[in-house]
Amino acid sequence: MRTPFQLLGLFLLAAGISGCIDHLAYQPIMGLFLNVFNRFVIPRIDVLAGYELFANLVVAVVGAVVLIAASQVRKA
Repeated sequence: MRTPFQLLGLFLLAAGISGCIDHLAYQPIMGLFLNVFNRFVIPRIDVLAGYELFANLVVAVVGAVVLIAASQVRKA
């Protein structure tokens, strides 16, 4: 059961970093797949208007937390 959470964490981490890069400069590498949050989800949330870079950093941090938690499950 650990592997789906690791994949989710890895995707969130990559999507958050890619969204930050895309917000600062154009991201040509797997942009459509990795920038789903940056291009479709974040603009639809009015509270995040003006805080897109911060929101992408939060997505990356949540991905890192999920990765760490998934790796700790096996050790416990």
